[in-house]
Amino acid sequence: MAQFPYFDAIDMLSNIDILREMKAGHIKISPFNPDQLGGASVDLTLSGEFSIMKKQPRAIDLSQHTFSGLFSKKTCPPLTLKPLELVLGKTMEKISLANNIAGRLDGRSRYARLGLAVHVTSSLIQPGSSNHQVLEIINFSGRPIKLSAGLRISQATFSYLNSPTTKPYNKFGKIAKNQ
Repeated sequence: MAQFPYFDAIDMLSNIDILREMKAGHIKISPFNPDQLGGASVDLTLSGEFSIMKKQPRAIDLSQHTFSGLFSKKTCPPLTLKPLELVLGKTMEKISLANNIAGRLDGRSRYARLGLAVHVTSSLIQPGSSNHQVLEIINFSGRPIKLSAGLRISQATFSYLNSPTTKPYNKFGKIAKNQ
């Protein structure tokens, strides 16, 4: 197996592997549209649910604030994202993974070229997850960007673990397991 600096492409599941694991029930994506399946990824669509950061005149003290205290939920498609503005979005698709499969969220290049990022640092979909994915969407362009429900904004890739986890996210995760 060839080793790459950041990931091993040989360990990534192809479209054939993804479909096989879906048929076996090891990967569940609901709703699933076969048109969203690429060569080694599944496009994910944006729901109309957003969490918008409340206006805070002072610095955020991470030891004092909770996520829920800093954001307010809003259903507002379409949403216009100002330059350097951050919102949390949610995928329409719910992804459930077996304990021996992990996933990764990535942006789509067509939007990245326009300055839109869909995750800041939380790209891992934990093995044993069963939830909608939260996207940290930020506009790095100098112009407003309009976000609409149904937009294929992100993609998920999948990999096998060498051994199944003993800490599946649906049992041990604390924050996002009910999304």
